[in-house]
Amino acid sequence: MRVVMITGAASGLGWELAKACHARGDSLLLTDIDAAGLAARVAELNSERVEALSGDITDPALHQQLVDACRTVFGRLDLLINNAGITHRSPTVRTDPAVLRKVMAVDYHAPLELTLSALPLLRESRGQVAAIGSMAGWMPVLGRAGYCAAKSALSQAFEVLRAEIARDGIHLLMVYPSFLDTPIDRNALGADGKPAGHARSTIGKVRSAADMATQLLNALARRQQRLFPDRGSWLASLLWRIAPAVYYRQMSRRFAGELG
Repeated sequence: MRVVMITGAASGLGWELAKACHARGDSLLLTDIDAAGLAARVAELNSERVEALSGDITDPALHQQLVDACRTVFGRLDLLINNAGITHRSPTVRTDPAVLRKVMAVDYHAPLELTLSALPLLRESRGQVAAIGSMAGWMPVLGRAGYCAAKSALSQAFEVLRAEIARDGIHLLMVYPSFLDTPIDRNALGADGKPAGHARSTIGKVRSAADMATQLLNALARRQQRLFPDRGSWLASLLWRIAPAVYYRQMSRRFAGELG
């Protein structure tokens, strides 16, 4: 029996991953800050193989509760998917620092700290960890300074962690998607911490959460270290490195609406 813990599981990519993992016979421990939404998803799966704990993923107490639940209910943990995330759409110079701190807490501190808490169980199973990064962690995007910073920090920390936990037989996958059709962007914060008042700008193909879930699980099965689902964004990240002036001109045109 494979046991999978998924954060941000009540909607979007987390929910698609939960459905796919459940369909293949995995036992699930799901968590989300949306208690009502999470309860509805558990009811939809209607399975003895599913447990859920709602709460704020930035709370260390929740991390310990999740790890304890895995051990008590299932006796093991084979795969931790750090999916929960938040973003903002606002010019840096007009953004309340509290918004930047919140994005960093959810997108960087929480997944790293939860993973560290889960390591004893993952060592026992020689399990796997997946973390949802972003191409925004590799290249600047107007109106997303906090998000870019958080995903860059996540990437660097987990790329270091990969080598360290490999000694324990734990495999780590970093996923670097670009734009997905998920609630993370529909629920983006504005400069004042309230919902963003303008539509997001995008580049390249906006992928479905279901497609991304399939790619992610396939990459785990192949024990890939990194997944770049969007070739266009990967090429844009190369442009940023080899011709940053050209990249800035194109980004400034494409994302001009982010500046208000």
